[in-house]
Amino acid sequence: MRGGARPDTLIEQVRQSGGGTTTVHFIYPHGRAISCPDAIGRNVGERLRTRYRVVHYDWDDTRVIEPGPNEVLLGHPHPVAWTCFRQSARRSGWRRIIWMSPYNHGDLHQLSFGDSVIEYCDAYLAITGNYWFSSIPQSPFSHWLPRMVHVDLAVDRSDFPVMKNSFNRPGARRFLYIGHAGWPKNTEYLTQIAQAMPEGEVSWAGRGDRAIPGLKPLGYQDFRTEAAKRLVREHDFLLTVSHADSNPATVLEAMAWGLIPVCTAQSGYASYEGIRNIPLRDVGGALEVLRKLQHCPEESLRSMQQVNWEVLDTHFNWDRLAGQVIAAIESCTRPPLECEPLSRKLQLRWAALRSPHAPFSRRYLRVSARALFGFETNR
Repeated sequence: MRGGARPDTLIEQVRQSGGGTTTVHFIYPHGRAISCPDAIGRNVGERLRTRYRVVHYDWDDTRVIEPGPNEVLLGHPHPVAWTCFRQSARRSGWRRIIWMSPYNHGDLHQLSFGDSVIEYCDAYLAITGNYWFSSIPQSPFSHWLPRMVHVDLAVDRSDFPVMKNSFNRPGARRFLYIGHAGWPKNTEYLTQIAQAMPEGEVSWAGRGDRAIPGLKPLGYQDFRTEAAKRLVREHDFLLTVSHADSNPATVLEAMAWGLIPVCTAQSGYASYEGIRNIPLRDVGGALEVLRKLQHCPEESLRSMQQVNWEVLDTHFNWDRLAGQVIAAIESCTRPPLECEPLSRKLQLRWAALRSPHAPFSRRYLRVSARALFGFETNR
C-alpha cells in the first residue's frame, strides 16, 4: 500500500472495533488512475466498503497477512512466489480465499505460475473476454475450470465521455491503436496490416522502446487533456490485434468515446454486435473487414455506437462486476479441481520457468529486493 495508513495499522483498527462484519483483505492496484488495473481495485473496493471492512494492499506487497475470524483474502496473485497474496493464501483460517485477475491461455507464460496457487483458492474470478472463457475446456488450464467464474471488465462512462459525434468521409477514415509495443500486443501483425492498407491511416498512442513500423506515432497521451481528446475525435476506429490479451480495457474506453472497436477475437471480445472482429494471422482477411468499414454508411456506424453505449450501460459496468465479487465472498462452495495429467503439470512448470517473472529475472529481483531489504529497485 503506497501512501496513507499502513495495512498493519488498519488491520489492528478493524480487529479492535469488534462486531461481526466481514473484513476483506483486498490485494489489487488501487491508485487514482481511471485506467486499469487501478480502476479495478478502486471501483471494486468502493463498492465492497458498502458491505464489508476493506483493507487495501498493492499486488506486489511482500507482507504476510495472518487471518483473523471472519476474514476474506481477495485479490491478484503476483507471479513472484513470496508476494502478499501467495504467502497469505497458504495460511489457514481464512473464511474465503478468492483469486481475481485477468485471464487468457494464449500465452502460458502469463499464468502458468497459478497452477500452484489455484489449489489454495475457493474461487478464481477470471477477468476475461468471452472468447477465452468459452475455450478453457480446450486449454492447458481446463482442470481449473470448476473454480473459475467468468467476470467481464467494466468502465465508468463518466471517466470516458462521448467524444466522437461524426465520422470521417468514406475512404479517409482513421484507425487508432492504444497500448504498448510488447509481444502480447502482436504489433508485428499490426505493422503488416497498416503497411498493406490501401486507404486510411493507423496511429499509435502509447509508450514503447521502439517504433511500430507503418503506424503514425502520437506518443503517450493523457486522454483527460483537450489535446488528446482532439486526437480521439480525428479517428474513427480503435484497432487492436492481440493474440494473448484477456480483454483490454481500451476496447471499452473507445466504445464509451464513440469509436468503433476493431479487434481480433484473441483480444478477448468476440461476436459483439458493435465490435468488428478481424482474423488473426490473415492480413488479407483483416484488410477486407477494414475496407468494408472504410465505406460503411455513417448511419450504420452511428447504429454501432448506440449498441455499444447500451451494452456499456447494461453490462460492462462496475456494479455488475462488484456484484460478482460479493457473490463469491458470500458463497460457501469450493468445487474440486479436475485431475491434472502429469504431462500438463510439467508443461505449465516449464512455462513458468521461462516467464518474465522466473527466478533471477529483472522483475523477480525487483520484488525480492523489496521483500529482503525494504526498498524498491528501478521499475
